[in-house]
Amino acid sequence: MSKVAIVTGGLGGLGTAMCKALMEQGRQAVAMDYNGLSQDVVDKWKADRKAEGLDIPVYLADVTSFESCAEAVKKIEAEVGPIEILVNNAGITRDAMFHKMTAEQWHAVMNTNLNSIFNMTKQVYDKMIERGWGRIVNISSVNGIKGQAGQSNYSATKSAIYGFTKSLAQECAKKGVTVNSISPGYIGTEMVRAIREDVLAKIVATIPVGRLGEPSEIARTVAFLTADDAGFVTGEDITVNGGLYFR
Repeated sequence: MSKVAIVTGGLGGLGTAMCKALMEQGRQAVAMDYNGLSQDVVDKWKADRKAEGLDIPVYLADVTSFESCAEAVKKIEAEVGPIEILVNNAGITRDAMFHKMTAEQWHAVMNTNLNSIFNMTKQVYDKMIERGWGRIVNISSVNGIKGQAGQSNYSATKSAIYGFTKSLAQECAKKGVTVNSISPGYIGTEMVRAIREDVLAKIVATIPVGRLGEPSEIARTVAFLTADDAGFVTGEDITVNGGLYFR
């Protein structure tokens, strides 16, 4: 039986690439996304995947709600199977310079980008420990390492992911469960490519390799960290940013 892998934010550009990479790896990917999405959006996404020969179920939930996550995971386990891989990919931005940032902008990003990681991981962690096998991958960002003006909320959440990852990895290392993070740079998702051409050109000019990353490059990193033979890699962060920033 294929190992079941949940990808939160699964219908976005990165999430879609991750789901596809996991399926190609022999996993049964499950896309989880925002419960405010229309059924038309979900149906089109599923149809697009089926056209690619991939049958990927979609479940909608509010990752900022512990109860919503618990309900969704319970349903997935009943209908698809035990969850052995979790990719915490869901995230949003609410950018503003700090003197203009509202409490609403701050808490929206905290709840979606950081609290969601607790809400989702808590639902699957104990059973991974019981089975003696599990893979947890948390998606951070280059801006969690270097910071970014106008993103004090976003950068704070992405930086906090490192502390969570390293701490949890120490707790479950002897139980066959690994916990790692990935820090993407500027990736060519539809959202990024929609940036005004002159602004995007300035961004690309700061990247030493001279281009945006591809969603598939992040997805392949997820596939590596969740592989059966990746059990000796835990508590690590892999930066995939084209040389934009070195630790």
